Amino acid sequence: MPDTLKVGYEPRMMIDGRLVSGEAGTFANINPATEEVLGEVADASTGDMHRAIDAARRAFDETDWSRNHMFRKRCLEQLQTAIEAEREPLREELIREVGCPRAVTAGPQLDAPLSDGLKYPAHLIGTFGWETDLGDSFVALTGRLTRRKVWHEPVGVVGAITPWNFPFEVTIHKLGQALATGNTVVLKPAPDTPFNATRLGRLIAEATDIPAGVVNVVTASDHLVGEELTLSPKVDMISFTGSTAVGKRIMEKGSATMKRLFLELGGKSATIVLEDADLNTACMIGIGPLLHAGQACAAPTRMLLPRSRYDEGIAILRGIYENIAAGDPQDPSTLCGPVISAKQRERVLGYIRKGIDEGANLLVGGTEPPAGFDKGFWVTPTLFIDVDNSMTIAQEEIFGPVLVVVPYDDEQDAIRIANDSPYGLAGNVMSSSLDHSLAVARRLRAGFIGLNGGAGYGADVPFGGYKNSGVGRQNGTAGFGQYTEVKSVAYPVD
Repeated sequence: MPDTLKVGYEPRMMIDGRLVSGEAGTFANINPATEEVLGEVADASTGDMHRAIDAARRAFDETDWSRNHMFRKRCLEQLQTAIEAEREPLREELIREVGCPRAVTAGPQLDAPLSDGLKYPAHLIGTFGWETDLGDSFVALTGRLTRRKVWHEPVGVVGAITPWNFPFEVTIHKLGQALATGNTVVLKPAPDTPFNATRLGRLIAEATDIPAGVVNVVTASDHLVGEELTLSPKVDMISFTGSTAVGKRIMEKGSATMKRLFLELGGKSATIVLEDADLNTACMIGIGPLLHAGQACAAPTRMLLPRSRYDEGIAILRGIYENIAAGDPQDPSTLCGPVISAKQRERVLGYIRKGIDEGANLLVGGTEPPAGFDKGFWVTPTLFIDVDNSMTIAQEEIFGPVLVVVPYDDEQDAIRIANDSPYGLAGNVMSSSLDHSLAVARRLRAGFIGLNGGAGYGADVPFGGYKNSGVGRQNGTAGFGQYTEVKSVAYPVD
């Protein structure tokens, strides 16, 4: 294990306030850039998961966590301080277990969510409309003047299931909002990236006053251990970030117990480059699928170029893709690191072969690994042009460093193509006119739109999508509120 991981490396999971081993033994955490074993981590059984669920249920039902607003705020502040004290070891840990480039940790992989992922929901504890007075009204049914109020209360036990691509970022936003609203949590991290979650478990146990059972961290190599959260009647809500296929399974399995759901799922986001855009600036968004090897649900993986400027735009994109190579994530200049696993590499390469078979023009990249990388899970940055939007590579989420370029005839055609997708997570509109880009954005069926190079990322900004991209929103007051139930209360005042 590298020395940089020894500070805070935690092989145990946390259940009911204690750091414990797993009944199923341990499993290995693999560095996707080198294929080296970083260390072993506790492997939970279904019995371990049910003990965690029981602990969360007791903590919600038998303590005042759900009602003590100021105590929750203090605990979140303690956790913030504890994480900040281990920021740099956590950074090294993420680079190794996620394979994310060091440069990306300065943004959404670590520093950005750490800046406000806990602070913003902690602030909302004191400003959120926990109680709304609707005023007095004469109710004919009772013949009495009645005062009416609306209360927001925590949902209960939240099962938080997190992905491997941005594990700390997703986890801290789920924990921040779920805990600030008074819920208890069972966190199930992806088996590919468990260390950041077990680190959080240790910090919660050792450096905060969060009561036992309020947060439980259950690591398991078997995905079906996590499904116990969806099946258990003791769990009130599932907060899941991951693939659309798994999200649909959670929705189906959770229906038996009427689970509340937040599902942040896949995307196939389109960038519309309008004819009046500055083409050099607009095409820079083509770098998006290369950041962290395209392993981001909101990555702008479809670029729509007007036929009138198509050749000019392709030349710019070709220059970008021929000059950005996959590289060592430890190198501060690297933008495109490895994909997470051999399975994911084969999945991405399969899509590239499919694109070739369906007649797309492969301009840069391909199915051969980058030169000089004998170990690790690498995919060469790949650019497809002359893509028809009906092709598989334009309709399905690849989750790799692949950009597809689709030509369009006019603005109406561009909007049609952008919306012709089973997904609706994010998108971009590039124009020299803000009014023009705003007008087009209003016609796009997606939940998170950047205009003229803007990006609205932050803990106060709701993030989520339409259609197969999910249900609900992460962050903002919209995300905060979805971790609450609404109770209407009325009583006579005369």
